[in-house]
Amino acid sequence: MRDPKDIEAPDGPEPTLGGSAAEAADDGGVIPVEVEPADGAAAVSGPAGDLEAKLAAAEKEKKENWDRYLRAAADLENSRKRQKREVEDARFDAKNKVLKEMLPVVDNLERAIEHATTQAGTNPIIEGVQLVLRQFTTAFERLDVVPIDAANQPFDPNLHEAISQQESDQPPGTVVQVLQRGYRSGERLMRPALVVVAKAPAARTE
Repeated sequence: MRDPKDIEAPDGPEPTLGGSAAEAADDGGVIPVEVEPADGAAAVSGPAGDLEAKLAAAEKEKKENWDRYLRAAADLENSRKRQKREVEDARFDAKNKVLKEMLPVVDNLERAIEHATTQAGTNPIIEGVQLVLRQFTTAFERLDVVPIDAANQPFDPNLHEAISQQESDQPPGTVVQVLQRGYRSGERLMRPALVVVAKAPAARTE
């Protein structure tokens, strides 16, 4: 068996440890080993530009969410108002339909009383008719139905309906005669008053 001392070393320069590795070996320390990062490993902290972009995106999303909330709240409020208005319109139409059937009766009672008061003396029948008319008037007031005061008032196309014009000393456009009383329910018009409107007298010629 060959003596290890007799084994010849291979030809060429002997391997040497360089730098800190050789020093660590001489000192009996551990040789440091450099480890390269794995492929695709992300950095712990990104650049400042990425953070600003994320903040801008978050602010944009926040604004969009707030705008959507405001639109949804406005749509909800408009829907509530629309439903309330539709309910009020339905109630008014139902009440108006019934009351309009009663108005001609009131008109006839008023005409009968007006005709009877032109005659001399009192009549128990007329007194009874007046009582019935007062009952109608009281019932209308409870239902928030009031007559339109048109006599000697300026003509209002929202409340009056002009049937004709009549020469008068009153200012032109003044209601000089009411042919049929008008009524309104609350702020809504039930029936316009039929009126005669004054106009300026024609100029006299020789």
